[in-house]
Amino acid sequence: MFGKVGKQYAGQIADQLEKMVGQHLSANAPQSTEEATEKLGKVTGKRRALFIGINYYGQNGELRGCINDVKNIKQFLTSNYRIDEILVLTDDQKDPKSIPTRKNILDAFRWLRNGARAGDSLILHYSGHGGSVKDTDGDEEDGMDETLIPVDYQKAGQIVDDEIHDVLVRGLAKGVRLTAIMDCCHSESMLDLPYIYTVDGDLQIIETSKNEGIATIVGAGTRFLLDGNKKRAAASFTTGLKLLMKGDKGGNSAAKEKTIKTRTTEADVIQFSGCRDSQTSADAQIGGQATGAMSYALITSLKKNKNQDYTHLLQSMRQILEGKYTQIVMMSAGRKLVLEHPFAI
Repeated sequence: MFGKVGKQYAGQIADQLEKMVGQHLSANAPQSTEEATEKLGKVTGKRRALFIGINYYGQNGELRGCINDVKNIKQFLTSNYRIDEILVLTDDQKDPKSIPTRKNILDAFRWLRNGARAGDSLILHYSGHGGSVKDTDGDEEDGMDETLIPVDYQKAGQIVDDEIHDVLVRGLAKGVRLTAIMDCCHSESMLDLPYIYTVDGDLQIIETSKNEGIATIVGAGTRFLLDGNKKRAAASFTTGLKLLMKGDKGGNSAAKEKTIKTRTTEADVIQFSGCRDSQTSADAQIGGQATGAMSYALITSLKKNKNQDYTHLLQSMRQILEGKYTQIVMMSAGRKLVLEHPFAI
């Protein structure tokens, strides 16, 4: 309808309108966000990275792109950032210690954080299955704990988010930075971090799915009006409707308060996750290669602009996946970090 100019700027205009609608709805509703206030420390010390990819060869639910994700993320990060020590666990290796079993994953978490001090940077990338089980200690608003699924889960069991937090996160020293990239289903609270971010860089007090759904629908309609892409607009409408029907959870629950009280960190812990706790993450085929959609979005966004801040990186990753996948990339932290700083590891 608006020709080449409309198509060229459709995404930018729709994203801005969606953001404005979301802000307006939040401003005219009970308080749902608060400002982040704490400063992100500088990385001046050693940099250590752990990469985990599981394709579950020969098992039900076999995946195709997880080991590719590890190779791609590892190559991108090592080509663009300094990393001093690396450990890789994938289920295509011959060394038993390099297979992502339950024991090896937990041992690798301990290796990653061992001896970390202020100024050090720790990086975790996980690509594989994620699951959920019933919460038993009252720290989950939806009543479900999230889980990582190791290659030997049928015998050894899953790794529940409470244990992940206890082994990997709890007690990390002030000034240590842990960046986790969790490309799996049900991953929003995989590290049990208490602070969820909006695309504006604010902290989400309650889950405002209703407002987000309305804003998504408005953005989808605007994008279709400008560029005429029916398929992408339809997918965005579907996502918006699902969020709208889900509605809001309400005010501060006892579970949320418990998470803030027991999971707030002194270290700078930041997690990018492939989707909300209630969603699945796509094992996709992109450019002729099997890959996780979220891992692909991260690399694609940073290749375009390595110096963008965390909030804009979140916005960009969502935009890359919007209309193609229903999953919504999320960002969370262990304390109220101001993330208007360039992404760095």
